[in-house]
Amino acid sequence: MYTVRTVIIFTEMARLQESGSPIDLITARRVAGASGAAGQRGGFAYLAELSKNTPQRGLTSAPMPTSCANARWVREMISVANEIAEAGFDPQGRTSEDLLDLAESRVFKIAESRANKDEGPKNIADVLDATVARIEQLFQQPHDGVHRGQHPATTTSTKKTAGLQPSDLIIVAARPSMGKTTFAMNLVENAAMLQDKPVLIFSLEMPSEQIMMRSLASLSRVDQTRIRNRSTDDEDWARISGTMGHPAGKAQYLYR
Repeated sequence: MYTVRTVIIFTEMARLQESGSPIDLITARRVAGASGAAGQRGGFAYLAELSKNTPQRGLTSAPMPTSCANARWVREMISVANEIAEAGFDPQGRTSEDLLDLAESRVFKIAESRANKDEGPKNIADVLDATVARIEQLFQQPHDGVHRGQHPATTTSTKKTAGLQPSDLIIVAARPSMGKTTFAMNLVENAAMLQDKPVLIFSLEMPSEQIMMRSLASLSRVDQTRIRNRSTDDEDWARISGTMGHPAGKAQYLYR
């Protein structure tokens, strides 16, 4: 039967079809609410009645995960907003800076979770397809002696790693006093100074000044023991002074 509400329903179903969105009760109800014309259609009960009397080839559940995920993020935001508001009304001795850090960390946690929404169990077939595509890409680009990744500090390490790739996790491990920090800082210097890449350093044991002292000693080729022992001469100081401007012009950050 031709009615105004069925015309509106059909129009919105056509829009869903054109956009490639599956049509079911959930999406129809959502679009109805967004258009502000739900009252003309008789609400969800009328949609359910139409669905019951319509032959179905099979229900699609594609929009359900998206709708549930969106609802989850909204609930998370509401919960965090309430937590931040409660902390503001009852700081319990915390300073404004502490409260700001709390708010920032809680909101960032939501954003981080949303950014990592694709993580978790993956179908082996999907992983296999991506892996084969990567192998084919490498096969079509024969090795020409040039490594495609970021070059580490030395030629030997570049050959061993074939260049540092974006997804690599490189762990430098050795006995104490074997030069782990120095080698790691050489990687940092090479990436920042020679390849103009941004670098972020997290230090759990050394203060920022000590790390910078190591870097300046390495760049100026001055023994850092001489710096610590206050046994540098005019030539050493000239070499250190000549390298002070190099790190300042690069995107390097220390987090201690």
